Amino acid sequence: MAASKVLAGAQVVLPTGTLTDGRVIVDGTRIAGSAPADAEVIDLAPGHWVVPGFVDIHNHGGGGASFTSGTVEDVLKGVHTHRLHGTTTVVASTVTGEMDFLAQRAGLLSELAEQGDIAGIHFEGPFISPCRKGAHSEVLLRDPDPAEVRKLMDAARGRAKMFTLATELPGGIDSVRLLAEHGVIAAIGHTDATYEQTVEAIDAGATVATHLYNAMPGLGHREPGPIAALLEDERITVELINDGTHLHPAAFELAFHHAGADRTALITDAMDAAGFGDGRYMLGPLEVEVKDSVARLVEGGSIAGSTLTLDRAFKRSVTVDGLAVDDVVRAISANPAKLLGMYDKVGSLEPGKDADLVVLDAEFELKGVMRKGEWVVAPTR
Repeated sequence: MAASKVLAGAQVVLPTGTLTDGRVIVDGTRIAGSAPADAEVIDLAPGHWVVPGFVDIHNHGGGGASFTSGTVEDVLKGVHTHRLHGTTTVVASTVTGEMDFLAQRAGLLSELAEQGDIAGIHFEGPFISPCRKGAHSEVLLRDPDPAEVRKLMDAARGRAKMFTLATELPGGIDSVRLLAEHGVIAAIGHTDATYEQTVEAIDAGATVATHLYNAMPGLGHREPGPIAALLEDERITVELINDGTHLHPAAFELAFHHAGADRTALITDAMDAAGFGDGRYMLGPLEVEVKDSVARLVEGGSIAGSTLTLDRAFKRSVTVDGLAVDDVVRAISANPAKLLGMYDKVGSLEPGKDADLVVLDAEFELKGVMRKGEWVVAPTR
Protein backbone atom coordinates (compact mmCIF):
# COMPACT_ATOMS: atom_id res chain seq x y z
CA MET A 1 0.00 0.00 0.00
CA ALA A 2 1.24 3.46 -0.85
CA ALA A 3 2.60 5.49 2.05
CA SER A 4 0.41 8.39 1.01
CA LYS A 5 -3.35 8.30 0.66
CA VAL A 6 -5.82 10.67 -0.98
CA LEU A 7 -9.44 10.57 0.16
CA ALA A 8 -11.42 11.97 -2.74
CA GLY A 9 -14.98 12.73 -3.75
CA ALA A 10 -16.47 13.64 -0.37
CA GLN A 11 -17.61 16.84 1.27
CA VAL A 12 -14.66 17.87 3.44
CA VAL A 13 -15.26 20.10 6.47
CA LEU A 14 -12.40 22.53 7.01
CA PRO A 15 -12.08 25.41 9.51
CA THR A 16 -12.74 27.78 6.60
CA GLY A 17 -15.84 25.97 5.35
CA THR A 18 -16.94 22.86 3.49
CA LEU A 19 -15.39 21.74 0.22
CA THR A 20 -17.69 19.89 -2.16
CA ASP A 21 -15.86 17.09 -3.95
CA GLY A 22 -12.87 17.82 -1.74
CA ARG A 23 -9.69 15.87 -1.04
CA VAL A 24 -7.82 14.98 2.12
CA ILE A 25 -4.19 13.99 1.65
CA VAL A 26 -2.55 11.77 4.24
CA ASP A 27 1.21 11.29 4.33
CA GLY A 28 2.26 8.81 6.99
CA THR A 29 0.66 9.90 10.27
CA ARG A 30 -0.17 13.45 9.22
CA ILE A 31 -2.35 15.45 6.89
CA ALA A 32 -0.38 16.84 3.97
CA GLY A 33 -0.82 19.74 1.58
CA SER A 34 0.14 17.83 -1.55
CA ALA A 35 0.32 14.22 -2.70
CA PRO A 36 3.05 12.33 -4.57
CA ALA A 37 2.22 10.73 -7.88
CA ASP A 38 2.14 7.22 -6.40
CA ALA A 39 -0.36 8.06 -3.64
CA GLU A 40 -3.22 5.62 -3.13
CA VAL A 41 -6.50 7.26 -4.14
CA ILE A 42 -9.57 6.24 -2.15
CA ASP A 43 -12.75 7.33 -3.91
CA LEU A 44 -15.57 7.87 -1.44
CA ALA A 45 -19.21 7.49 -2.38
CA PRO A 46 -21.18 10.58 -3.43
CA GLY A 47 -22.72 12.39 -0.46
CA HIS A 48 -20.10 11.18 2.02
CA TRP A 49 -18.45 13.56 4.47
CA VAL A 50 -14.93 13.71 5.84
CA VAL A 51 -14.71 15.45 9.23
CA PRO A 52 -12.00 15.68 11.89
CA GLY A 53 -11.72 12.89 14.43
CA PHE A 54 -13.90 13.48 17.48
CA VAL A 55 -12.40 14.71 20.77
CA ASP A 56 -14.15 13.63 23.99
CA ILE A 57 -13.13 15.49 27.16
CA HIS A 58 -15.52 13.61 29.48
CA ASN A 59 -15.62 9.82 29.24
CA HIS A 60 -15.60 7.08 31.91
CA GLY A 61 -15.29 4.00 29.70
CA GLY A 62 -16.92 1.76 27.12
CA GLY A 63 -16.96 -1.67 25.56
CA GLY A 64 -17.68 -3.20 28.95
CA ALA A 65 -14.48 -1.66 30.37
CA SER A 66 -13.99 1.10 32.93
CA PHE A 67 -11.53 3.99 33.01
CA THR A 68 -12.43 4.52 36.66
CA SER A 69 -11.36 1.16 38.08
CA GLY A 70 -10.17 -1.14 35.30
CA THR A 71 -6.75 -2.51 34.44
CA VAL A 72 -4.53 -1.07 31.73
CA GLU A 73 -6.04 -3.60 29.35
CA ASP A 74 -9.54 -2.50 30.35
CA VAL A 75 -8.72 1.15 29.69
CA LEU A 76 -7.26 0.32 26.29
CA LYS A 77 -10.36 -1.73 25.46
CA GLY A 78 -12.58 1.23 26.33
CA VAL A 79 -10.43 3.59 24.29
CA HIS A 80 -10.59 1.26 21.29
CA THR A 81 -14.37 0.97 21.59
CA HIS A 82 -14.73 4.74 21.31
CA ARG A 83 -12.24 4.88 18.43
CA LEU A 84 -14.52 2.52 16.55
CA HIS A 85 -17.17 5.22 16.91
CA GLY A 86 -14.99 8.09 15.71
CA THR A 87 -13.42 9.38 18.94
CA THR A 88 -9.75 9.55 18.06
CA THR A 89 -8.83 11.63 21.14
CA VAL A 90 -10.26 10.80 24.56
CA VAL A 91 -9.73 12.10 28.08
CA ALA A 92 -10.23 9.42 30.75
CA SER A 93 -12.59 10.57 33.50
CA THR A 94 -12.60 9.19 37.03
CA VAL A 95 -15.46 9.18 39.56
CA THR A 96 -15.48 9.87 43.27
CA GLY A 97 -13.31 7.52 45.33
CA GLU A 98 -10.89 7.46 48.24
CA MET A 99 -8.04 9.91 47.76
CA ASP A 100 -5.34 7.23 47.78
CA PHE A 101 -7.27 5.20 45.22
CA LEU A 102 -7.69 8.23 42.96
CA ALA A 103 -3.98 8.99 43.25
CA GLN A 104 -3.25 5.38 42.25
CA ARG A 105 -5.61 5.67 39.25
CA ALA A 106 -3.91 8.91 38.26
CA GLY A 107 -0.57 7.10 38.17
CA LEU A 108 -1.92 4.33 35.94
CA LEU A 109 -3.76 6.69 33.61
CA SER A 110 -0.83 9.11 33.37
CA GLU A 111 1.31 6.30 31.93
CA LEU A 112 -1.27 5.73 29.21
CA ALA A 113 -1.34 9.48 28.55
CA GLU A 114 2.44 9.52 28.22
CA GLN A 115 2.16 6.70 25.67
CA GLY A 116 -0.44 8.68 23.71
CA ASP A 117 -3.30 6.24 24.30
CA ILE A 118 -5.38 8.87 26.12
CA ALA A 119 -5.14 12.65 26.08
CA GLY A 120 -5.11 13.09 29.85
CA ILE A 121 -7.18 12.73 33.01
CA HIS A 122 -10.39 14.39 34.18
CA PHE A 123 -11.15 14.14 37.90
CA GLU A 124 -14.93 14.23 38.36
CA GLY A 125 -15.25 14.12 42.12
CA PRO A 126 -14.70 13.85 45.00
CA PHE A 127 -14.83 17.66 45.31
CA ILE A 128 -18.53 17.99 44.51
CA SER A 129 -21.76 18.86 46.30
CA PRO A 130 -23.68 16.16 48.18
CA CYS A 131 -26.82 18.03 47.10
CA ARG A 132 -26.00 17.32 43.45
CA LYS A 133 -23.98 14.14 43.73
CA GLY A 134 -25.64 12.25 40.86
CA ALA A 135 -23.94 8.85 40.48
CA HIS A 136 -21.24 9.55 43.07
CA SER A 137 -20.92 7.97 46.51
CA GLU A 138 -21.96 10.59 49.07
CA VAL A 139 -19.84 9.11 51.86
CA LEU A 140 -16.69 9.71 49.79
CA LEU A 141 -17.38 13.34 48.91
CA ARG A 142 -15.21 16.09 50.34
CA ASP A 143 -14.70 19.83 50.10
CA PRO A 144 -12.22 20.95 47.43
CA ASP A 145 -9.15 21.43 49.61
CA PRO A 146 -6.38 22.91 47.42
CA ALA A 147 -3.82 20.65 49.09
CA GLU A 148 -5.79 17.56 48.06
CA VAL A 149 -6.35 18.94 44.57
CA ARG A 150 -2.60 19.42 44.36
CA LYS A 151 -2.05 15.83 45.53
CA LEU A 152 -4.04 14.49 42.59
CA MET A 153 -2.34 16.89 40.18
CA ASP A 154 1.06 15.62 41.35
CA ALA A 155 -0.07 11.98 41.08
CA ALA A 156 -1.10 12.66 37.48
CA ARG A 157 2.44 13.80 36.63
CA GLY A 158 1.38 16.69 34.46
CA ARG A 159 -1.39 14.73 32.72
CA ALA A 160 -4.33 16.16 34.67
CA LYS A 161 -6.45 18.06 32.16
CA MET A 162 -9.58 18.93 34.15
CA PHE A 163 -11.17 18.87 37.61
CA THR A 164 -14.91 19.14 38.13
CA LEU A 165 -15.63 21.11 41.31
CA ALA A 166 -18.57 22.42 43.28
CA THR A 167 -16.86 25.76 43.58
CA GLU A 168 -19.29 27.10 46.21
CA LEU A 169 -17.91 24.65 48.79
CA PRO A 170 -15.16 25.71 51.22
CA GLY A 171 -11.86 25.80 49.34
CA GLY A 172 -13.58 25.89 45.97
CA ILE A 173 -12.41 29.30 44.80
CA ASP A 174 -8.85 28.73 46.01
CA SER A 175 -8.84 25.38 44.18
CA VAL A 176 -10.00 27.09 40.96
CA ARG A 177 -7.15 29.57 41.27
CA LEU A 178 -4.64 26.77 41.86
CA LEU A 179 -5.82 24.87 38.79
CA ALA A 180 -5.80 27.98 36.61
CA GLU A 181 -2.25 28.81 37.71
CA HIS A 182 -1.11 25.35 36.58
CA GLY A 183 -2.95 25.33 33.27
CA VAL A 184 -5.52 22.73 34.35
CA ILE A 185 -9.18 23.24 33.47
CA ALA A 186 -11.41 24.09 36.42
CA ALA A 187 -14.91 22.91 35.51
CA ILE A 188 -18.01 23.88 37.43
CA GLY A 189 -20.30 20.91 37.96
CA HIS A 190 -22.21 18.75 40.42
CA THR A 191 -22.84 22.08 42.06
CA ASP A 192 -25.54 23.76 44.13
CA ALA A 193 -24.08 27.22 43.51
CA THR A 194 -26.09 30.40 43.13
CA TYR A 195 -25.73 32.69 40.14
CA GLU A 196 -23.45 35.00 42.15
CA GLN A 197 -21.25 32.16 43.40
CA THR A 198 -20.88 30.85 39.86
CA VAL A 199 -19.80 34.27 38.60
CA GLU A 200 -17.20 34.39 41.38
CA ALA A 201 -15.80 31.02 40.26
CA ILE A 202 -15.62 32.15 36.63
CA ASP A 203 -13.79 35.29 37.66
CA ALA A 204 -11.35 33.09 39.60
CA GLY A 205 -10.52 31.11 36.45
CA ALA A 206 -13.14 28.40 35.82
CA THR A 207 -13.60 27.82 32.07
CA VAL A 208 -15.90 24.78 31.60
CA ALA A 209 -19.43 23.81 32.64
CA THR A 210 -19.56 20.08 33.35
CA HIS A 211 -22.58 18.55 31.53
CA LEU A 212 -24.65 21.73 31.65
CA TYR A 213 -28.10 21.38 33.23
CA ASN A 214 -27.32 17.99 34.77
CA ALA A 215 -26.37 17.90 38.47
CA MET A 216 -27.03 21.58 39.11
CA PRO A 217 -30.03 23.77 40.05
CA GLY A 218 -32.49 24.48 37.27
CA LEU A 219 -32.83 27.83 35.56
CA GLY A 220 -35.16 30.04 37.58
CA HIS A 221 -36.61 33.42 36.73
CA ARG A 222 -35.83 34.90 40.17
CA GLU A 223 -32.93 32.65 41.07
CA PRO A 224 -31.17 32.01 37.76
CA GLY A 225 -28.55 29.79 39.39
CA PRO A 226 -25.43 28.50 37.66
CA ILE A 227 -27.00 27.79 34.27
CA ALA A 228 -27.57 31.46 33.41
CA ALA A 229 -24.09 32.45 34.59
CA LEU A 230 -22.44 29.67 32.60
CA LEU A 231 -24.38 30.32 29.42
CA GLU A 232 -23.89 34.06 29.37
CA ASP A 233 -20.14 34.24 30.03
CA GLU A 234 -17.87 34.18 26.98
CA ARG A 235 -15.10 32.58 29.05
CA ILE A 236 -17.09 29.37 29.57
CA THR A 237 -17.34 26.35 27.29
CA VAL A 238 -20.44 24.27 28.08
CA GLU A 239 -20.43 20.48 27.89
CA LEU A 240 -23.62 18.98 26.47
CA ILE A 241 -24.66 15.30 26.42
CA ASN A 242 -26.81 15.00 23.31
CA ASP A 243 -28.25 11.52 23.74
CA GLY A 244 -31.95 12.39 23.97
CA THR A 245 -32.01 11.27 27.62
CA HIS A 246 -29.94 13.80 29.53
CA LEU A 247 -31.42 16.81 27.75
CA HIS A 248 -34.77 17.65 26.22
CA PRO A 249 -34.25 18.86 22.64
CA ALA A 250 -35.50 22.32 23.63
CA ALA A 251 -32.93 22.55 26.43
CA PHE A 252 -30.18 21.43 24.06
CA GLU A 253 -31.25 24.00 21.45
CA LEU A 254 -31.42 26.77 24.07
CA ALA A 255 -27.88 26.07 25.28
CA PHE A 256 -26.39 25.66 21.81
CA HIS A 257 -28.09 28.79 20.54
CA HIS A 258 -27.03 30.89 23.52
CA ALA A 259 -23.46 29.61 23.94
CA GLY A 260 -22.92 29.28 20.20
CA ALA A 261 -20.94 26.74 18.23
CA ASP A 262 -17.64 28.14 19.51
CA ARG A 263 -18.49 27.69 23.21
CA THR A 264 -20.01 24.22 23.14
CA ALA A 265 -18.29 20.84 23.60
CA LEU A 266 -20.29 17.71 22.84
CA ILE A 267 -19.32 14.94 25.26
CA THR A 268 -20.44 11.41 26.00
CA ASP A 269 -20.02 11.10 29.80
CA ALA A 270 -19.96 7.44 28.76
CA MET A 271 -19.67 4.54 31.18
CA ASP A 272 -18.75 0.91 30.61
CA ALA A 273 -21.92 0.01 28.71
CA ALA A 274 -21.20 2.41 25.84
CA GLY A 275 -20.77 0.35 22.70
CA PHE A 276 -21.47 -2.81 24.70
CA GLY A 277 -25.08 -3.31 25.84
CA ASP A 278 -27.63 -3.47 28.63
CA GLY A 279 -26.86 -5.14 31.95
CA ARG A 280 -25.43 -4.51 35.42
CA TYR A 281 -22.20 -2.53 35.82
CA MET A 282 -20.18 -0.81 38.52
CA LEU A 283 -19.46 2.92 38.34
CA GLY A 284 -16.87 3.40 41.04
CA PRO A 285 -18.39 1.80 44.16
CA LEU A 286 -21.99 2.13 42.92
CA GLU A 287 -24.02 -0.44 40.97
CA VAL A 288 -25.63 0.68 37.73
CA GLU A 289 -28.35 -0.97 35.67
CA VAL A 290 -28.46 -0.22 31.97
CA LYS A 291 -31.84 -0.81 30.38
CA ASP A 292 -32.77 0.28 26.86
CA SER A 293 -29.38 1.99 26.69
CA VAL A 294 -30.13 4.28 29.67
CA ALA A 295 -27.83 3.94 32.70
CA ARG A 296 -29.29 4.48 36.18
CA LEU A 297 -28.12 3.71 39.70
CA VAL A 298 -29.68 0.54 41.07
CA GLU A 299 -30.21 2.36 44.37
CA GLY A 300 -32.06 5.66 43.89
CA GLY A 301 -32.44 5.60 40.12
CA SER A 302 -30.22 8.60 39.31
CA ILE A 303 -28.88 8.76 35.76
CA ALA A 304 -25.37 7.30 35.91
CA GLY A 305 -23.43 8.58 32.95
CA SER A 306 -24.47 7.51 29.47
CA THR A 307 -24.06 4.82 26.85
CA LEU A 308 -23.49 7.48 24.19
CA THR A 309 -20.82 7.41 21.52
CA LEU A 310 -19.89 10.58 19.66
CA ASP A 311 -20.92 9.31 16.24
CA ARG A 312 -24.48 9.08 17.59
CA ALA A 313 -24.20 12.55 19.11
CA PHE A 314 -23.02 13.91 15.75
CA LYS A 315 -25.89 12.32 13.82
CA ARG A 316 -28.50 13.43 16.34
CA SER A 317 -27.19 17.01 16.36
CA VAL A 318 -27.62 17.25 12.58
CA THR A 319 -30.69 15.12 11.89
CA VAL A 320 -32.78 15.78 15.01
CA ASP A 321 -31.60 19.18 16.20
CA GLY A 322 -30.99 20.63 12.75
CA LEU A 323 -27.51 22.01 13.43
CA ALA A 324 -25.18 22.88 10.59
CA VAL A 325 -22.49 20.26 10.01
CA ASP A 326 -19.64 22.73 10.44
CA ASP A 327 -21.12 23.87 13.78
CA VAL A 328 -21.24 20.28 14.99
CA VAL A 329 -17.63 19.78 13.90
CA ARG A 330 -16.57 22.76 16.02
CA ALA A 331 -18.42 21.40 19.04
CA ILE A 332 -17.26 17.80 18.70
CA SER A 333 -13.68 18.30 17.50
CA ALA A 334 -12.22 21.80 17.39
CA ASN A 335 -13.48 23.26 20.67
CA PRO A 336 -12.51 20.33 22.90
CA ALA A 337 -9.11 20.16 21.19
CA LYS A 338 -8.58 23.85 21.97
CA LEU A 339 -9.59 23.32 25.60
CA LEU A 340 -7.01 20.56 25.91
CA GLY A 341 -4.30 22.70 24.33
CA MET A 342 -4.04 20.20 21.47
CA TYR A 343 -5.45 22.17 18.56
CA ASP A 344 -2.02 22.32 16.95
CA LYS A 345 -2.24 18.53 16.56
CA VAL A 346 -5.92 17.52 16.36
CA GLY A 347 -9.41 18.99 15.97
CA SER A 348 -9.35 20.05 12.32
CA LEU A 349 -8.27 18.83 8.90
CA GLU A 350 -5.20 20.97 8.20
CA PRO A 351 -1.74 20.13 6.83
CA GLY A 352 0.71 19.18 9.54
CA LYS A 353 -1.89 17.90 11.98
CA ASP A 354 -2.41 14.28 12.93
CA ALA A 355 -4.36 12.37 10.29
CA ASP A 356 -7.34 11.80 12.56
CA LEU A 357 -10.59 11.79 10.63
CA VAL A 358 -14.05 10.29 10.34
CA VAL A 359 -15.95 9.33 7.19
CA LEU A 360 -19.75 9.66 7.36
CA ASP A 361 -22.33 8.81 4.72
CA ALA A 362 -25.13 11.06 3.52
CA GLU A 363 -27.31 9.98 6.46
CA PHE A 364 -24.43 10.72 8.89
CA GLU A 365 -23.80 7.08 9.68
CA LEU A 366 -20.16 6.30 10.44
CA LYS A 367 -18.34 4.60 7.56
CA GLY A 368 -14.67 5.05 8.36
CA VAL A 369 -12.28 6.14 11.12
CA MET A 370 -8.61 6.98 10.72
CA ARG A 371 -6.21 7.72 13.57
CA LYS A 372 -2.70 8.95 12.84
CA GLY A 373 -2.91 7.72 9.27
CA GLU A 374 -4.08 4.19 10.08
CA TRP A 375 -7.61 2.95 9.50
CA VAL A 376 -9.41 1.94 12.69
CA VAL A 377 -12.52 1.38 10.57
CA ALA A 378 -11.82 1.11 6.84
CA PRO A 379 -14.40 2.98 4.76
CA THR A 380 -16.94 1.11 2.69
CA ARG A 381 -19.02 2.41 -0.18
